[in-house]
Amino acid sequence: MSTPPETSNILVAKWSGPYGGVPPFAKVKVADFEPALEAAMDLKRKEIARIADQSEPPTFENTIAALEDAGRTFAAVNRIYGIWSTSMNTPDFQAVERKMAPKLAAFEDEINQNEKIWKRVEAVYQSPDKAKLTPEQQRLTWRRWNNLARAGAKLDAPAKKRLTEINQKLASLFTAFGQNVLADEDTAIFLEKEEDLAGLPASVKSGAAAAAEAKGQKGKWAITNTRSAMEPFLTYSTREDLREKVWKAYVNRGDNGDSHDNKKIITEILALRAERAKLLGFPTHAHFRLEIAMAKTPEKAMALMEEVWKPAVQRVKEEVADMQAIKKKKIEPWDYRFYAEKVRKQKYDLDQDQVKPYLQLEKLREGMFWVAGELLGFQFEPVPAGTVEVYHPDVRVWEVKNKTTGKHIGLWYFDPYARPGKRSGAWMNAYRLQERFKGEVTTIVSNNSNFVKAKEGEPVLISWTDATTLFHEFGHALHGLSSDVTYPSLAGTQVARDYVEFPSQLLEHWLSTPEVLNKFALHYQTGAPLPKELFAKIEKSHTFNQGFQTVEYLSGALIDMKLHLAGDKPIDPAAFEKDTLKQLGMPAEIVMRHRTTQFSHVFGSDGYSAGYYSYLWSDTLTADAYGAFTEGKGAYDKAVAERLRKNVFSVGDTLDPAEGYRAFRGRDVDTSALMKKRGFAKATAAKRSAP
Repeated sequence: MSTPPETSNILVAKWSGPYGGVPPFAKVKVADFEPALEAAMDLKRKEIARIADQSEPPTFENTIAALEDAGRTFAAVNRIYGIWSTSMNTPDFQAVERKMAPKLAAFEDEINQNEKIWKRVEAVYQSPDKAKLTPEQQRLTWRRWNNLARAGAKLDAPAKKRLTEINQKLASLFTAFGQNVLADEDTAIFLEKEEDLAGLPASVKSGAAAAAEAKGQKGKWAITNTRSAMEPFLTYSTREDLREKVWKAYVNRGDNGDSHDNKKIITEILALRAERAKLLGFPTHAHFRLEIAMAKTPEKAMALMEEVWKPAVQRVKEEVADMQAIKKKKIEPWDYRFYAEKVRKQKYDLDQDQVKPYLQLEKLREGMFWVAGELLGFQFEPVPAGTVEVYHPDVRVWEVKNKTTGKHIGLWYFDPYARPGKRSGAWMNAYRLQERFKGEVTTIVSNNSNFVKAKEGEPVLISWTDATTLFHEFGHALHGLSSDVTYPSLAGTQVARDYVEFPSQLLEHWLSTPEVLNKFALHYQTGAPLPKELFAKIEKSHTFNQGFQTVEYLSGALIDMKLHLAGDKPIDPAAFEKDTLKQLGMPAEIVMRHRTTQFSHVFGSDGYSAGYYSYLWSDTLTADAYGAFTEGKGAYDKAVAERLRKNVFSVGDTLDPAEGYRAFRGRDVDTSALMKKRGFAKATAAKRSAP
């Protein structure tokens, strides 16, 4: 591999400092991105050319391993570029993004469609000597061969040219889609009178006041157009008129007929994806995407979704009936959370506002660290301020060690708060991948959330749902931190899309363990732990509102899959969404968790396209996997935790995920556990394997 070129551009320089080098976040300038990306692309071109033009016959070492080592500078620059895209997306950066998106797509195709590289990789893949490679080397060889084939390496010149045109156009459309959603999310509804705050808990009022002040409207209250602000407002506000206003602003993101409207962009994306799939020999984009997923085919994914859909819709009808008994009138979509909370209180004597004072963000973070120590032997130590650079003052860093040996494992960055220019939601990033290929390289990961920042000196109190999401994303981070592989391409979370959510969804279970609640669910004023009787109510109500939660999610997953099974049929996204939901029997009281015009999972990149079902597929694994603990000595069973670490968390993509799951569980998946977890059906005695 070539060394980075001599340059004053900090983005292209090798990372320096402690912990094997850290990203130079504090020195990044938006103006540096374009020249840094251009320089890094040129460097990778030279590295690829050396591999392609060598005279020696292709071998694993001079081709597959050499390709694994190529492009490190480009990867490092691209990761920081991605962080700015999600977390520091200012107008000047957006201009760079619009310019570079098609260039980066064209560059990826240039590398993937290199004829000489393809011939060398295929020669290694087809060689009888492949059997002499280690299992991990064989997996890496297959991955490289398969990725190139799926990127068009087998196509003739005209088809390759058209594929590149498609990918460049898609890259520009993805960027435009994401920037449109971000623009709508940067808006807010301002409340000016005390009576507008009726029903809101003190923590929500405080957060809204802080949000208004941040937007230059001190003395008012701002309900920002993000999920973290919308959900508590709709849950507690007694002002139906304002609930409707906040709800409509949120669900209409990207669908307002203005310059940020995403409908035409969606139509173009779907048409281009369909054309690309046909070029590559697949009937639809869904078939193309699922070929490398655990499900393998759209039919299997649809079968699971349809199995869950009907009982979920039936549960919604029961939930709505309970709410109408209180309201006596039609339940509107902006009513659901508000009246569900009243039903929860009535049925289970559980008021979420009673729980929230015990859910302090910082104490829950400590709880996550404790769970990581118990399950995986990790210890988190705060890195002193100024030791490593951060891209925003809100970001803090911890060093992760083996708590027995003290060995350095990696770094964990935490960026918890919402702000302008940061996309909504919660996610995990890997800034550097673990490897042993070129010496021991430790990982750097982050968790990113959008909690509303409290006033100075006040704790951030979060909902049970947000606490669950916090643990979920930390599960992704632990997946990355546990990685123990040789080659970075196979490290950490780089697994099949419908398997990557398995470790994260599994970790959600530990939030509700008595050990976590007794130690870390402490009242922000008294320090008292969550009362046992309150915990008992939480446990009793664990399947409460599962109809809403499942239908809200699953409707989006079904729309996603059906959009991408439609092939090259022209799609009007608004009509398609409306007609398909009607055919499905979508309850009128609920909208999709992500309506089509704001569905960034699906239209902000190819990431979860024809793959939003993955959360349900992974939850099938999750429900069954947690049974391994409950059937044993409980949630902190050391033997089960070690099997989980050894066969799931540490192996990355070095083996087929189904094989890893069987090694952990001792058998294939029993899908009945999912229905039991969601409270839709009792587990059957007969065990069924995943569809």
